[in-house]
Amino acid sequence: MKHLVWFRNDLRTEDQYALWKATQQAELVIGVYCIDPRQFAPTSYGFPKTGAYRAQFLWESLRELKRNLKALNIPLFLHYGHPEVYLPELVNTYRINTVYSQYEWTDEEVKVTNALQQTCPHIELQQLQDGFLFHPDDIPYGSAKEVPEIFTEFRKKCEKLSKIRTLVEPKPMPDSNYFETPEIPSLESCGITPQQPDKRTAFPFKGGENKALARLEDYFFTTENLSQYKQTRNGLMGANYSSKFSPWLAHGCISPRKIYWEVQQYEAEVCKNEDTYWLIFELIWRDYFRYISQKHGNKIFQLDGIVKQKYEWEFNARKFEKWTQGKTPEPFVNANMKELASTGFMSNRGRQNVASFWAKEWEQDWRAGAAWFESLLIDYDVHSNYGNWLYNSGVGNDPRDRKFNIRRQAEMYDPNNDYQDLWNT
Repeated sequence: MKHLVWFRNDLRTEDQYALWKATQQAELVIGVYCIDPRQFAPTSYGFPKTGAYRAQFLWESLRELKRNLKALNIPLFLHYGHPEVYLPELVNTYRINTVYSQYEWTDEEVKVTNALQQTCPHIELQQLQDGFLFHPDDIPYGSAKEVPEIFTEFRKKCEKLSKIRTLVEPKPMPDSNYFETPEIPSLESCGITPQQPDKRTAFPFKGGENKALARLEDYFFTTENLSQYKQTRNGLMGANYSSKFSPWLAHGCISPRKIYWEVQQYEAEVCKNEDTYWLIFELIWRDYFRYISQKHGNKIFQLDGIVKQKYEWEFNARKFEKWTQGKTPEPFVNANMKELASTGFMSNRGRQNVASFWAKEWEQDWRAGAAWFESLLIDYDVHSNYGNWLYNSGVGNDPRDRKFNIRRQAEMYDPNNDYQDLWNT
């Protein structure tokens, strides 16, 4: 059998279900990733859907994926174009029997999948649920539709009744399977102007599976920073106040299950405390937003969100410009927005505050803020991004409908103004 692995948001070789499945019994296995121009086009707000920082991280991840697949004797095609046009060409050229890919369920991804099936109706497309900590077949609910609206209910039930699956490894192919394929097109040739992040960045790392594993080794076993994770995770400056795994998780350079099992090893060999558990707690939050987006579908993109709560929102272009450029009346908001614009990264604490300011203080359309995050953040993940924006805007999974006191937050998390001075001067 001849198999094609269609990589999407799963840019790794270890614990990657589509690749693992494709290599079990095959005479030929090839991989493909399509750099879809629609993902880099201007949004309705006028800025690119994917900005330069995230594009750079993606390119780094793809180059590393190509090298790691070569070690398995699997060639990877990196193509700038629409998947529904290019994949049928590969299917016909190499007489592919089955296309394996990660199952995607949000609107844009589904449209691409459906278009592929229309242009290639004869091909078998196997879509595998991947990227979860708790696999959908293992959660104590019949389907995502039954997942509760309260995170704590979901967490407690899954922790009690669900097991984390062991890791899977792809089978190396024989030397005869490998052949050279063109290098990835340059950023410039795809219409993207490269941008170097500011030297003040809290994320001085590169994209790619090997870089993710190196970060895991360093954060866990070299520095043992995991032992203080819960205490430091609300920090604002430096590389080690939090794990910084999110960009690699978002691009699928590492699986959440890999991180989970490394935490288990750390707890057995080094230390087990509330801090080590808290990293798993955050992975469960990530899972939860994935299940919520499966449950509610396109409601996560709608102004009223998943609770149909009505607010008097508007969109003021001048306010949006001030917010994105860090020119609001709040220095703490400004510092965070300048960090985002200069690096493609922002702390979780910062994200909550700038979102609350935009949606609750200025009462502006939260979807514009979510789109800005999508463009700039190197760790953009559709489920977490929109889930968090719903949550912070009062139309998601938070019955308390909170509004942050920005000044109080700044006093708590930046008492000496170190962070604000770093970015506002």
